[in-house]
Amino acid sequence: MSERPEADWERRRRLAEVFGDALPETTRDERDDETTREGGDAGDAWLRAQVPPHHGS
Repeated sequence: MSERPEADWERRRRLAEVFGDALPETTRDERDDETTREGGDAGDAWLRAQVPPHHGS
């Protein structure tokens, strides 16, 4: 039984059928958006605001 190697587009199509198109082409840290240039986002600010007083700032 001689199977030919799977082409790249065939592998991507097969994986998309299983996992969908859930993964972006770039990761969040690779993107150049406003929140990255400003040094964080609202989630980071919220986390910093939740630090108990005895932990310091």
